[in-house]
Amino acid sequence: MSGSPILIGIAGGTGSGKTSIAKSLLEEYGEGEVVVIEQDAYYRDLSDLSIEERQLQNFDHPDAIDIELFNQQLIALIKGQSVDMPVYDFATHSRKSETQKIDPHHVIVVEGILTLHYSSLRELMDIKIFVDTPDDIRFIRRMSRDVEERSRTVQSVIDQYLKTVRQMHQQFVEPSKYFADIIIPEGGENRVAIDLLRTKINAILS
Repeated sequence: MSGSPILIGIAGGTGSGKTSIAKSLLEEYGEGEVVVIEQDAYYRDLSDLSIEERQLQNFDHPDAIDIELFNQQLIALIKGQSVDMPVYDFATHSRKSETQKIDPHHVIVVEGILTLHYSSLRELMDIKIFVDTPDDIRFIRRMSRDVEERSRTVQSVIDQYLKTVRQMHQQFVEPSKYFADIIIPEGGENRVAIDLLRTKINAILS
């Protein structure tokens, strides 16, 4: 791969539409040009704890992320090196034995609720984006995702939201939008913002 890659950070609350923006960029440029790295892959491995202890962890706090490994692997990708990204099992709150090989790409998109919280990640980014979506819409999206994709019960999603998610959003996620270069309302549904982002990426690539 010739030339330095572009690193784009996409942050925002749970269910804000970060993934839809990342997918829009992937569709725009193709898998050969763009790779999407999800913050969720870098949750710390809790296999040394009992199942009961794992379920009590605060997964929306910055300490839940293995930021050292996250940062290290992003730097490697920027340098044109391949990495073995962890694969996280949300049902057991632990890392799977297998990893996913990620090769260098021209555009690296990093998405997750806390990606703009960490200064070490921000320093690597060429474009910093925050997706701003109303709380009620985000909660409905999180509910659907956790029940359908992560085998959670409705009550457990509600309990977690009231106990940690809402508080962590106010304490860590929402303030990080002031580090953003671009704030996008409504995520991937905002076609004007996507078009402007594409124009900026093309300008950097050229």
